Amino acid sequence: MVNLDSFQPHMRVAIIGASGGLGQAFADLLSQSPHHIGHVYQLSRRPLDGHLFIDLDDEASIANAAENIAQDGALDLVINATGMLHHTEKNITPEKTWRHLDPQNMMASYQANCIAPVMAAKHFLPLMRRDGKSVYAVLSARVGSIADNRVGGWHSYRAAKAGLNMIIRNLALEMALKSPDAIVMGLHPGTVATDLSAPFRGMVKHDVFTPEESAGYLLKLINDAGQDHSGHQWAWDGAKIPG
Repeated sequence: MVNLDSFQPHMRVAIIGASGGLGQAFADLLSQSPHHIGHVYQLSRRPLDGHLFIDLDDEASIANAAENIAQDGALDLVINATGMLHHTEKNITPEKTWRHLDPQNMMASYQANCIAPVMAAKHFLPLMRRDGKSVYAVLSARVGSIADNRVGGWHSYRAAKAGLNMIIRNLALEMALKSPDAIVMGLHPGTVATDLSAPFRGMVKHDVFTPEESAGYLLKLINDAGQDHSGHQWAWDGAKIPG
């Protein structure tokens, strides 16, 4: 159970990518929060009950979803829980060496991990509350940190997440001019037992979280976040990740 008492009562939340493992975990935990939640909008590409349709590869779809939500009022929290590390049908997998670099696969990774979440921000940031704390949180990854990169590899995914982290910083600076209580932050969820990490979990030497565990850590981080969190990337345990 996660407390969200740093937000105003009757808070309104949008979860982009709600059909994924982490997205659904966020929705489930929010439904159990002791803090009164006014409404949780679950947005995904899949036609699931209660979900609003959004296709992050189609800006018109993003704009339409944002316009529909805007009719109900401002949002207190937006969580973008989307991303792509591999794609079986497109034969995309993280590169181990520069010899594996392919321009089409690089563009696909950049589209999924940088362009798509940024286009969502373009249309959802204007919906954020201006009269109290609001948080726009985007899933990023520790491997997008240039300063923290000590092993190399995974070229396209790393580069796309690094680009995303830069734009998160830009968005935070711009948002601060419009709303002094707004926070725009990147989140590193750790290694989570979802489809995204499935082919690679055997390689990790640290803990693997269930989606519920990771989402719980991240919601606590969001609740504890202040203005010093805006524009930066933060790990599930509250540690600041270098740029």
